Amino acid sequence: MTRSPTGLALICIAFLAACAPRPDPSATPPAPAVPADVLAKYGAEQDGTRVIPAVDPKYLSAEKARQEVDYWTEEAPGTIIVDPWARKLYFVQKNNRALRYTVAVGEEGRGFTGEAHIPYQRDWPSWRPTQNMINDDPQLYGPVKDGLEGGLENPLGARALYLHKGNRDTFYRIHGTMQPWSIGEATSAGCIRLWNQDIVDLAARVKSGTHVVVLSQAESGKGTVPPGTPLPHHPQDPIPSKGAAL
Repeated sequence: MTRSPTGLALICIAFLAACAPRPDPSATPPAPAVPADVLAKYGAEQDGTRVIPAVDPKYLSAEKARQEVDYWTEEAPGTIIVDPWARKLYFVQKNNRALRYTVAVGEEGRGFTGEAHIPYQRDWPSWRPTQNMINDDPQLYGPVKDGLEGGLENPLGARALYLHKGNRDTFYRIHGTMQPWSIGEATSAGCIRLWNQDIVDLAARVKSGTHVVVLSQAESGKGTVPPGTPLPHHPQDPIPSKGAAL
């Protein structure tokens, strides 16, 4: 019996399909490509005599990148609102808008709520661990007990904004980071940290006296939905064990 060319072709296709490797359903799908505008925001950046390295694209996403978003608040434009539980920081704009930055939050970042102001900021600030940090983990913090000068290996990164309440230092800081992988995460130590490119951008917008509001867990999500809308739920993430990060 002779077979038509069409029949032979179908047999060949079926044979090849049977021999082809089947896709592994458990394989992890490739990560989505990072948009070009996000890569541009977080590329290498000259800052005085230092060069801030580009953020590795594997840590970037469109959602985590700084961007303007809807934000409903009675706070005046120029106010900083920190939501440690959602790991976001908002710089209030006009007309129910805000610039949103993704942050990392350490134990200290959840230790203060309420209102404060920023009397000053520092470029490439020095840093010294607290005595409690040294006591808790002398192996990690003991070698740097005398402090570190500003630089790329400094935990405060490229900028630090210092929060005061009245004339008292709250010891709450908004700062850069030497650990770009931590952004968007809960970390073992530190206050509120941003990618260095973001803290440079934010610091350039901040004036002496800038008003800051740090939301409590019950207030988390406030401003992200119109007034009268139930707030999104942000459960408290466990803080990693000590020593996981500076």
